[in-house]
Amino acid sequence: MKRPYCARGHTLIEFVIAMALGLIVTAGAVSLYTAQRNAFVQASNAARIREAGLTALMLIGQQLQMAGFVPADVSGYDAAPALFGCAGGRPTGADDSLACTPLSTGSDGVAIRYVADVVSTWPSSSGQITDCVGQAVKGGDTALGDQGVPVVNRYFANVSGSTGEPELYCVGSGNAGSAQPLVEGVERVRLRYWLAGAADAVTASAVPVDQWSNVVAVDVCVLVRGAPQGQRSRYVDCDGASALGTDLRPRQAFSRRVALRNRMEVPA
Repeated sequence: MKRPYCARGHTLIEFVIAMALGLIVTAGAVSLYTAQRNAFVQASNAARIREAGLTALMLIGQQLQMAGFVPADVSGYDAAPALFGCAGGRPTGADDSLACTPLSTGSDGVAIRYVADVVSTWPSSSGQITDCVGQAVKGGDTALGDQGVPVVNRYFANVSGSTGEPELYCVGSGNAGSAQPLVEGVERVRLRYWLAGAADAVTASAVPVDQWSNVVAVDVCVLVRGAPQGQRSRYVDCDGASALGTDLRPRQAFSRRVALRNRMEVPA
């Protein structure tokens, strides 16, 4: 005789085992996703920091290479030294009588002088000479005629009053007194100056007033910070010292040495 059919369901143990396996697979997938996402965020953050640092070095370096430049067809030009630096502050005041104003960020600042023309700078839409942020520079020294216009560009790093983020700023002759942001994330600028015949580079505070014309090269370092991440991280600052971040933002220092191409020899 046939036995009567009896429907059977899963036991409680089988259900618990299936649930446990499902949770393990889900946890593994979530863990893998989280790890990949964190790796992507960190890589993107590092790329932004690197891009900001290299861009800041390029912008400051290009202007330092222009320091003291005078077009060949300009004669009789006698100006102040090509550079004027501030340790822990920014250059302020009139172009021919610069002074230093301290910055809360501790960033250094530098003013770079040269005579610009439409060849050495990108011309504006109206064909005028431009400054460090592309602003048209009008007027200038009438003694130079139409061959060039004196330009003074001032670089420093400060915290934006609108976003609260640190940025590299430049004040150009096209709009004197108005600082324009160039690169976000630049927390500090460090500048060291090489005087002719010196064995070591010095800060701006150690350069005598009458020795700015004897600067032959500049060591530039920028400290850049990124977006917040999960933990505090260590970094090497512009002075070569290892430091632990005070917040969750990663930091990295970038540096280069720039020789002054247009330095005039100062008679002994």
